[in-house]
Amino acid sequence: MTGQKVRWGILATGGMAARFAADLVDLPDAEVVAVASRTEASAKAFAERFGIPRAYGGWEALARDEDVDVVYVATPHSAHRTAAGLCLEAGRNVLCEKPFTLNAREAAELVALARAKNVFLMEAMWMYCNPLVRRLKTLVADGAIGEVRSLQADFGLAGPFPPAHRLRDPAQGGGALLDLGVYPVSFAQLLLGEPSDVAARAVLSEEGVDLQTGALLSYESGALASVHCSITGGTPNSASITGSEGRIDVPNGFFFPDHFVLHRTGRDPQEFRADPADGPRESLRHEAEEVMRALRAGETESPLVPLDGTLAVMRTLDAIRDRVGVRYPGETEGTEGTEETAGTEGTERTGEPGDTTEPVVTPA
Repeated sequence: MTGQKVRWGILATGGMAARFAADLVDLPDAEVVAVASRTEASAKAFAERFGIPRAYGGWEALARDEDVDVVYVATPHSAHRTAAGLCLEAGRNVLCEKPFTLNAREAAELVALARAKNVFLMEAMWMYCNPLVRRLKTLVADGAIGEVRSLQADFGLAGPFPPAHRLRDPAQGGGALLDLGVYPVSFAQLLLGEPSDVAARAVLSEEGVDLQTGALLSYESGALASVHCSITGGTPNSASITGSEGRIDVPNGFFFPDHFVLHRTGRDPQEFRADPADGPRESLRHEAEEVMRALRAGETESPLVPLDGTLAVMRTLDAIRDRVGVRYPGETEGTEGTEETAGTEGTERTGEPGDTTEPVVTPA
């Protein structure tokens, strides 16, 4: 695939799907050619809104559409295994929203399927594709702060989210950890890799999902990462990485920063700011551009968002849930896997948890 436009299909019609479609419209080498929803009416309304030529009232038709190069899966994460698996089985390339799945077993199944079919698969961890986050990673890797000793990251929203909200619904993989905690955990994975030990505590709702969770991740290097997430209190949504020779502070919105500050002993603080040419900080264009670059290069996974890293994050999330006692319908002891969760395949992600807070854009 070289030279021509990449033809996208969008599976789901909720808030994240709309955000992604709007960003794709602005990319000259991308074309949205089809959308699927659980109902034809929803798909047609979405198609009319974004000028998409084909609208399907079912996921299978999109998966079988030979004119689609890659499918963006934007359902709730409780349905990712089913939706992404359907597309992969049909030979479609897939960009799947985060968290990648409910648990590590489901994630491993999708990765194995993609590799067996020799098709592209990537988690939509837009933070990893952000130019300023990539610059931060390079600085840390190049030793700008010496050996990393500790990392702190948090993501909390004030809510309130009523019991009927998807964030409180076990059947939809509700709770703070999978929706919000995936960001601090992924940030730690980006800079430190997979932890060797996990300790965690949480406050659970009456429904059995986590309202807030704190975890301490330990690494063979001796580094520690403290991560926190909440759907009951707004936090700074910041991050800090401390090394033997300095520190990097990332202010509000560490997952889509507009700047960060490098502190080094004996030197003035150095500020790194986002390039205005990279577009709005909340844009999802960078992950879309990475998918299209990889497809044109004939790659089946992205070096920016490697599948082994996604699997490691899912194992860490599993370990945290195991420590705090959160399990979803159909899961076995220890959160190693699930049976199909009835009643969730048809739901669609209709809004983002942070729509009630500033900044306006919030992650999936």
